Amino acid sequence: MNLFPLFANLKQRAVLVIGGGEIAERKVRLVLAAGAQVTLVAPYVVDSLEELARQGRITLIRERYQTQHLQGAWLIIAATDKRDVNQVIAQDAQEARILVNVVDDPELSSFQVPAIVDRSPLIIAISSAGSAPMLARRVREQLETMLDHSLGAISRLAQEYRSAIRRARPELGARRRFYDWLLDGPVGAALRSHQTEQARLSLENELQQPESSKATQGRVILVGAGPGDPGLLTLHALRALNRADVILYDRLVSDQVMELARRDAHRIFVGKQLGEDHHQTQNRIHQLMIEHARAGQTVVRLKGGDGFIFGRGGEELEYLAEHGIAFEVVPGITAAIACAAYSGIPLTHRDHAQSVQFVTAHRKSGHGIEDWNPLLDTSQTVAVYMGLQQILGFSHELMQRGRSASTPCALIENGSRPEQRTLLSTLENIAQDAQQHQFASPCILVIGQVATLGSTLSWYGELIDQLSPRAALEQEVDSTLVAA
Repeated sequence: MNLFPLFANLKQRAVLVIGGGEIAERKVRLVLAAGAQVTLVAPYVVDSLEELARQGRITLIRERYQTQHLQGAWLIIAATDKRDVNQVIAQDAQEARILVNVVDDPELSSFQVPAIVDRSPLIIAISSAGSAPMLARRVREQLETMLDHSLGAISRLAQEYRSAIRRARPELGARRRFYDWLLDGPVGAALRSHQTEQARLSLENELQQPESSKATQGRVILVGAGPGDPGLLTLHALRALNRADVILYDRLVSDQVMELARRDAHRIFVGKQLGEDHHQTQNRIHQLMIEHARAGQTVVRLKGGDGFIFGRGGEELEYLAEHGIAFEVVPGITAAIACAAYSGIPLTHRDHAQSVQFVTAHRKSGHGIEDWNPLLDTSQTVAVYMGLQQILGFSHELMQRGRSASTPCALIENGSRPEQRTLLSTLENIAQDAQQHQFASPCILVIGQVATLGSTLSWYGELIDQLSPRAALEQEVDSTLVAA
C-alpha cells in the first residue's frame, strides 16, 4: 500500500485550513460535516466563507499564514494557490508531526483526502494515492449509483440492535445470514420506502424467531424502464436490476436496458404480441410473479415507460396485494414525456398549451373514450399512446368530431433510441405522411400547437419536417409537378 487507509474522528477537534478560495470552502465544509472545529487562515476569503464565519461555524483569522497558526491543530489542510506558501506549511507540519494535506499536491502531503461515498454512518473512501484522482472519482460515481441511500438508515438500525442480534444469532454463520436478510428482506425494503417503524417491527419480530423458521417469501419490484435510452433509467431502477433474481420484461424494454441487469438473473419475456390473447398473457404474468416471489426470490417486473401510465401496473399490484406478496414501485419516465423531449417538443408551453392529456385506445372491452370534448380543446396538448394504425385512426376520428384538420402534429417513432425519427405534419396529413415515410410501431403521437416547436428545437434523431414554410412550399411544388 502506498497509503494507509485511516478514518479519523474529528468531532470537537481543531482543524486548520489555510486559503480563502472556493477549494478551501469545499474542504472546510467537508471537515465541518465530520464535526471538526475549524480555523481558517487567509487575508481574503470568498463570500461563502465570510458567511460561515458570520454564523459562528468557523473561526476566521484574516492574516497570512504564520507558523504559530499550527498550534493546537490535529489536522491541517493547505488550500492556497501559491506553492511556495504550501511548501512552508508542509515543512512546518512535518516538523510539528501534524498530518497535512496540500490540495492537489501529493508530494507535499502526509495524508490525502479521498473521494467519498457518504451513507453515514457507512462511509466509503476511494484513493489512487494521488496517481490518478480522476480514476478515483470515476469509481466513486459508479459506487454512488450502486449503493442506495437507505444503507445509512440500515447501518444505524444494525448498530442499535447489534447486541440483540448477537444474542439471537450467536453462531457466526447464522449472524451473517441474518445481516443478508436485513439488507435484502423486508427491513431494507421498508427503509427504502421511509417506513422506519415498519422496519423496526420486522427486525424485532425476526429476532424472536429461531433461524430455521424464517419466512422464505420474496418480493416484487415494479420498475419503469423508460422508453429505451438506458441513460433515462433512475438510480433506483438500476439498483433493482442488480438485485433481481428474476426479471419479467415487456416487448418495449430495450436490449440496452437489459444489458444493465444482473448477469445471472433469470430473464423471462412476457411481452404481449399482436394477435395474442392479452388476457391470458396477463394472467401468466400474475402467476409468474406469485410463483417466484413465494419461492423467496426478488422479482423485477420491468415495463417500458412507466408502469402506472397505461402499463397495467396498478392491476398487477392489486393482484399481488390480494395474494399477500410484498412489493415496491420504481417509477419510470413515461414515453410521451421522454419522446417529446427528445424531439424538442415541450408538452406544455405558456404561449401554446396550458395542459396536456395522455390518451390510449388500449382499454377494457366496451370502455371506449366517452367524452371527446377535452380532446378538442386547442389550449391543451394531446399525447396518444397506441399502435400505429390506431393512432392514425384516432387522428381521423378527432377531425370527424371537430378538431381542425390543420392542427400541428408530431409522430415520434422509437423515441429516445438511436433509430428515433420524428415526423412533423398536420392532423389531416399525418396518416399519409407516416405511410410515405414507412413509420412503424412503437410510436407516440403529439397533437397541438407545441408540435411546431420541433422545427427549431429538434436535437435528437432524424427530423422529417412537413410543417415549416419551406417544407410546405416543397410539398406544393411537388404536387404541381405531379399534376403537370
